[in-house]
Amino acid sequence: MAVDRRTSRDIRSESRLTVMRTLLAAGESTRNRLAEDTGLSVGTVSTVVSDLLKHGIITETGQFGGLIGRPTTGLRTNADRGRVVAVYVDVEEAYLAAKVYDAELGELALAEATIEGRLEDADTVIDAIERVLCAALDRARTNRDDVLGVGILLPGGMRRPVKEAVAVPNPIWLHLDRLRDRLRLPVVVENPLKARATAELWLGAGRRCANLVTVTLGIGVGAGIVQDGVLTRGSSDSAGEWGHTLFTFDGRLCRCGRRGCVEAYLGVDGIRQTLAEIAPEHPLTAEAGRRRFLEALGELPDREATDTVERTAHYLGAALTDLVALVNPEVITLSGWTARFLCEHMLPIVRLRVVEESPGDAAADLAIEISSIHDPGMAGIAAVALERFMRDVGLVTTKMLPAI
Repeated sequence: MAVDRRTSRDIRSESRLTVMRTLLAAGESTRNRLAEDTGLSVGTVSTVVSDLLKHGIITETGQFGGLIGRPTTGLRTNADRGRVVAVYVDVEEAYLAAKVYDAELGELALAEATIEGRLEDADTVIDAIERVLCAALDRARTNRDDVLGVGILLPGGMRRPVKEAVAVPNPIWLHLDRLRDRLRLPVVVENPLKARATAELWLGAGRRCANLVTVTLGIGVGAGIVQDGVLTRGSSDSAGEWGHTLFTFDGRLCRCGRRGCVEAYLGVDGIRQTLAEIAPEHPLTAEAGRRRFLEALGELPDREATDTVERTAHYLGAALTDLVALVNPEVITLSGWTARFLCEHMLPIVRLRVVEESPGDAAADLAIEISSIHDPGMAGIAAVALERFMRDVGLVTTKMLPAI
């Protein structure tokens, strides 16, 4: 069996991404300061900076420094190097969105579309993606020649179609080449878990720590895992399906077909089931909209709603404790609808339970927080598209990116 070993090329790749992310966070810096902030040697930073300057990804800004000491050349990321486009496809809601970002991951324009009927076949989805992407480019006044890459945010498996179309219709995964041919642009496809983790690396908690987990709490539940500054993918690119780990033996039926999954208790439908168990006649149990259900649940002052939120907090704390035992992160960030509408109420219970139940000192210094990133899924897939561009020009190894 072949052993996957890091090569010197992989190490240079990681150094380039580290410098890029650090410079993006700083806004403006110098070679010496980048060496201090990243822990890399001055020689390594100088080599990396030369590589990034060569491809126009960063730019020099002239003399940087105050009146004391010797001025040195400033550096910053080059926002005008090109544009990247993030496209989100929500199959269940038949909704699409496209955002155009500059090369510093600054948002420039948004276009949205709702499709009549269901997104059940590849042609329908490909047509819709092309339309919403073109609309976003028009709003950003961006020519296609300026696009460095397009990131498509799709739930589902990356290597093979899922058994049931609970997240994304199988034909889309089977026809990604057709999508690339239609768009005539560099395309990379990622699932939301890994996109959100990438967003944390570029724009969030990953700037201050090397080991983190970003947990998505919405219709589905999952975890993007970063260890030693590198996104964990697994042998078939399916790492992070924490929502389908066992929460309780022979418990609630999960939409994946298994009983007792974390998602059956922490997904939106699971939270609704918890409310139904506490108060079967509660009016919110009949609320059709999942997002509206969570928003209303967080606003209601009645005892049944409060009990539901508190019980969900205990479920989340217990489930996160297993994650802490497995990967020992420095930070856990929470994102998704549930994080937005309920986690402010749940965090005290969650933190206490994780600290009390984690093995040894695994959670002694652990931070659990709501993600600070606006729209982490879209920001993350834009960052993935930027990384894809860096791969295409030879700066990043393929091991850092989705296989497709």
